[in-house]
Amino acid sequence: MAEQHKTVDLFVIGGGINGVGIARDAVGRGLSVTLAEMGDLASATSSASTKMFHGGLRYLEYFEVGLVRKALIEREILLSAMPHISWPMRFVLPYHKDMRFEGETPTSRLLSLVMPWMKGRRPAWLIRLGLFLYDHLGGRKVLPATRTVDLHHDPVGVPLQAKFAKAFEYSDCWVEDSRLVVLNARDAELRGAEIRTRTKVVSAERVDDLWHVTCQNPDGTETLTKARMIVNSGGPWVGDIIRNVARVNSSEGVRLVRGSHIVTRKLFDHDEGYFFQGTDGRIIFVIPYETDFTLIGTTDKDHVAADTPPVCTEEESDYLLNFASQYLKEPVTRDDIVWSYSGVRPLYDDGAANASAATRDYVLTVDKEGGAPILNVFGGKITTYRKLAEHALVEIAPFFPNVTGNWTAGVALPGGDFPVLGVADLIAGLQADYPFLSDFTVKRLVRAYGTDARKMLGAAKSLSDLGQDFGCGLSQTEVRWLMKNEYAMCAEDVVWRRNKLGLRLSKEQIDTLDTWMQDTAA
Repeated sequence: MAEQHKTVDLFVIGGGINGVGIARDAVGRGLSVTLAEMGDLASATSSASTKMFHGGLRYLEYFEVGLVRKALIEREILLSAMPHISWPMRFVLPYHKDMRFEGETPTSRLLSLVMPWMKGRRPAWLIRLGLFLYDHLGGRKVLPATRTVDLHHDPVGVPLQAKFAKAFEYSDCWVEDSRLVVLNARDAELRGAEIRTRTKVVSAERVDDLWHVTCQNPDGTETLTKARMIVNSGGPWVGDIIRNVARVNSSEGVRLVRGSHIVTRKLFDHDEGYFFQGTDGRIIFVIPYETDFTLIGTTDKDHVAADTPPVCTEEESDYLLNFASQYLKEPVTRDDIVWSYSGVRPLYDDGAANASAATRDYVLTVDKEGGAPILNVFGGKITTYRKLAEHALVEIAPFFPNVTGNWTAGVALPGGDFPVLGVADLIAGLQADYPFLSDFTVKRLVRAYGTDARKMLGAAKSLSDLGQDFGCGLSQTEVRWLMKNEYAMCAEDVVWRRNKLGLRLSKEQIDTLDTWMQDTAA
């Protein structure tokens, strides 16, 4: 029999970005919140993105202007709240005459009526119009505007084939996606929420006006929590939770779309990304990654089932390699790949003909038939997670009359309490106060922890004060911080989600780290 736990206002199922974003927003409005995640935070979709806060330039072709505008407005709001894990990035979009739409889009159908000679091509004027809208839809303040680039005389043209002469350069933002999730969870906990990882919800039953939620804990025992409302933010498992956990009848569907990425050796020496358009109408990004690598993605493939682990297939790897090689002077081959990853996007099933055309906007539905309500979250983009949370609270508020209003816009996440342009000063200060740390480690700590880096390092006067170095400057002091403050329980949590040192550490180093973590936790 499950141990009785407590009664809360909201029980959030799922520790991806939508779940932790809703938990943070709700607890900040005075609601009591428990969140359960069956694995590690961000262990599925939310750590497998292209790592961008962006409006979604290509969604303009599907006339999703509202979604793009919402995302563009959010970029700078989010940037101000987390300048350690997010920063501006310029993207270069080379132009060539064979740019095409991917299948039929509303825009391509319109053009075919008025300009039939274009035969499905994206004309340069249309791209420039899209970028003009991209610059102005979201009330851009910090990020610089689009400019036209002569690729034969600009450094960003050096890695490209000589046939590309012209490009458009525009702004978006980089974000460390898995750290975004962890910091939202940590902030929610600091405000009073309970965050339970490695805790699987096995059943949820309506009893009178409450949900009785039974969870399996990491040690195998079961705990019963009563909740006035459930938030189902299970990502790829949202449908399974509706049908098999909460046993609610619903006609809402989810479309699972797999997006795969490859990480290669460093392909160019500047810090701008590329937006490449293929002759098949699709697009990919090629982005500087973790100082010494390049990230290439993504694909759009329908995925069979949430419980089938997503992997980057050989077909997808070859597609990305060939796509990038159509632009780069030096072809990219399988020998250049150092890592790959894949995630499943749980998109709302809107009946789109192909995966790329399926809406990236979110859909929220509330079921209150038969007793206590459940809010189901479908779809969404990492860029709009905060707005999604606000809209979720609009749906939640009628059941809790005393809930307060919106509060999260611009409110710093842990470690982000410094100016957007203050990273260089933070790095310089840390270098001065901890001169025994390498430049690489100082920059990594600032980009991961912001002002909390100093709290973590404390009164350390030498490397030995930080304990064992597991490799690449990852110390016992840092790992203890991650275990105590950021829910890390094993080496995989640390080297692939709290940071990306898995790209640099050997298997032996990672095994040593894991053993130390298990011994420390025992």
